[in-house]
Amino acid sequence: MKQTIFTLLLLSTIGFMSCRKNGVEQTIAQYDQTQIQSYIKSNNLTGMQKDTVGGDTSGIYYQILSPGTGTPLVYTDQISFVFTLKSLDGLYTTSDTIANHFFGYVGHIASGAIPPGVEIAILNDLKYSGGRIRMLIPSQLGFGKAGYGSGSINISGSHIAGNQSLDIYVHIISKQTDMVYGTNTFGYQYSYNKAQEAYDEQVIQNYIPTTGITYVKAPSVNLPGTNYWYSIRTPGTGTDTINQNSTITANFYGRLLDNQVFTQHNNSIADTTSLDVPALAKGVQEALSHTTTGSTVSMIFPSALGYGEVPQSADISVPVNSCLRFEFEVRRVYP
Repeated sequence: MKQTIFTLLLLSTIGFMSCRKNGVEQTIAQYDQTQIQSYIKSNNLTGMQKDTVGGDTSGIYYQILSPGTGTPLVYTDQISFVFTLKSLDGLYTTSDTIANHFFGYVGHIASGAIPPGVEIAILNDLKYSGGRIRMLIPSQLGFGKAGYGSGSINISGSHIAGNQSLDIYVHIISKQTDMVYGTNTFGYQYSYNKAQEAYDEQVIQNYIPTTGITYVKAPSVNLPGTNYWYSIRTPGTGTDTINQNSTITANFYGRLLDNQVFTQHNNSIADTTSLDVPALAKGVQEALSHTTTGSTVSMIFPSALGYGEVPQSADISVPVNSCLRFEFEVRRVYP
């Protein structure tokens, strides 16, 4: 009896090892495919195609939501895009396109919070600026076995577990060839990205109804062809108008269009913070030109009139190409 049991165990072990040698045990690529196909089925996703560029080796599934235009993108193109990302287990989601921005070269996409599979899908499948794509990225082209982020994988939005495939949306807004150049009425040269400006304006138009405030749309004199919005909440009592030679004291706060406040100053004692108007963002300068001492004004403006392609570090980070909203209470105007 003992001999029989030993023989059966030996045969089972040999059979198991034989299965591993014959490739029965899943590779990470096979595991990813099983994970993605199960996700497609359980979420009733239709229209998903498999990326077959280069001999069907990437394992990426994708759906073109809207095609782009122009010439195909290459590694040396500088582009701007917004994105959302979630892990297929549902434990990590970052769905705010106000916060999730990228600006840089196509060949530099795979860094930080953006995995290499995104770059591959953009070049292989989306191809053109202005387009939108949904992609299912296998873990081997995502964040691999290490995962991403910090904290517990059991806390939503904290950490992506290892070997998790990803569901990612990307909208390529612009590339560097969309630039507009000119000279404004002050004789200064200016530039901005026309496609980014059009996208920003649509974002602002969608946001304004959520504020409950009526804004006036005004053309920019700093960047002709762009616009900003302002609303005088309290009329001023002073007579000194604000211009490029002015210094003001003010209470203010600035926020992104997801309503996160990124900077603020609110002091009950007047004249404690002086601001030279030329040092302020162009959108702030232009909106303040409608005010004087005692005014409170709400303003919204596109990224070209804000910080543009330069990220900012404040109480929270301001992503590149961010539309901004400011509230100002003008305490005093000099001279």
